Amino acid sequence: MTSPTNSAATVRPPSRRTVLAGIGAVPLTMGTAAAAPRPERPDGHDHAPTTLLRGAELVLTMDPALGEGELGTLERADVLMRDGRIAGVGRRLTAPAGARVVDVSGMLVLPGFVDLHNHLWQSSIRGGCAGQDLYGWLADCNRATLPRIGPEDMHRFVRLAALDALRAGVTTVVDWVHPIPFDTSEQYVRALDRTGLRFVYAMAHDADDLDLVPRVKKELLDPLPLASAQVSVHAGMAALDQLRRSREIARDLGLMLNSHVLENRGDREQEPIRSLRAADALGPDLLMNHAIHLTDEEIAEIAGADVRVAHSPLSNMRLASGIIRLPELRKRGVKAGLGHDGGTNDTSDMFNVMKAAVGLQRALHQDAEVHPTIPAVLRMATLGGAECIHLADRIGSLTPGKRADVVVLDPGTLNFAPRFDWTSQIVLNGQPGNVSHVYVDGRARKARGSLVDVDTAEVVREAERAADHIRATA
Repeated sequence: MTSPTNSAATVRPPSRRTVLAGIGAVPLTMGTAAAAPRPERPDGHDHAPTTLLRGAELVLTMDPALGEGELGTLERADVLMRDGRIAGVGRRLTAPAGARVVDVSGMLVLPGFVDLHNHLWQSSIRGGCAGQDLYGWLADCNRATLPRIGPEDMHRFVRLAALDALRAGVTTVVDWVHPIPFDTSEQYVRALDRTGLRFVYAMAHDADDLDLVPRVKKELLDPLPLASAQVSVHAGMAALDQLRRSREIARDLGLMLNSHVLENRGDREQEPIRSLRAADALGPDLLMNHAIHLTDEEIAEIAGADVRVAHSPLSNMRLASGIIRLPELRKRGVKAGLGHDGGTNDTSDMFNVMKAAVGLQRALHQDAEVHPTIPAVLRMATLGGAECIHLADRIGSLTPGKRADVVVLDPGTLNFAPRFDWTSQIVLNGQPGNVSHVYVDGRARKARGSLVDVDTAEVVREAERAADHIRATA
């Protein structure tokens, strides 16, 4: 989709979009003279400085009330961030006194990506078991490795993967965490918090350790402003009692459930949908990962219950798991977003995930207009993901008042140029290297192509040291 050109010099009567776009900026700009731009000096401090992104060539707000079309696009516009929130989006915004003014002329601005499904610790097994399906990979890589990872090495692997996601434009990650001891959880959460990512710690625990769920939430997650929790479960009739207990804990704590469902055709034997129904778990507080092999009746059932779905196309391809029925889910109104899925995605690249989500359906249906379209997949990667985890009132679009999770893309690269249809090029040509700036809660976490206050070489060395440890114990 190509946005219509709007000349900044054209005089027009104020529209509803213009008024809404400036609402957040009015208290900051009325009676304030334009401040002289000062150079950007990103830091990792706790405060979120006032920042004006000046002169973006294209802004995809994901809010149709702010711009043109379903993605709410604006040409030659500014984005103002203050106190960790979006304060204004529009043309020729006034820079408040003392604001950092970042020149983003010629660049693209959009909300940060929401990764709905990951297992960050699985950076420890990148590229592993490459010739196996889900069950072989689980047996020979996943289950064979996790018990050998101690707290310090867990910190190293998680930090590596979290920074990889951040540099690629992911600002929120939902991390499905396998059962681990409390001291390992401490290091896992610490690694996530150090990166500055917004994260959902979706914790799974064995039946004997379910009391760790409220403890981890209270002691490790509640004190962190960018952290939240979910309860991860295994759906299946054999584990129905544990599923019911987990559901009760989630309700008591006001948390979502997060479950892998029908990733492989063989999962049908476990009767996951029946077990979720029996545990009274089907509802808007359930995030289903994969959901590839749903029947027509099951799609209708989860749609009626407002269950949410995380689609991880690259992982599904890697493990020969199958192709999700996204068009049918959409027709039923099921909310869906995109995920990486840890070690079977092998790296963090939401551009590649989006392209795969589009390409799989086009190849399967031999229809270039099948869902998801290019605009639809961009929405899935941002606002759609936020909707799936009940965070759309806080993130996912550049609506004034929401938290300032923002990504700036540089299209002036060999893989992206020249301009033809920039909205489509984000999906079809974009790569992590195009991510110039990343802001989470208004704080710069990546600037001019480099992570802020991060020694990436040291992060890699530490991960290699951890890998040596687990190989030594094999």
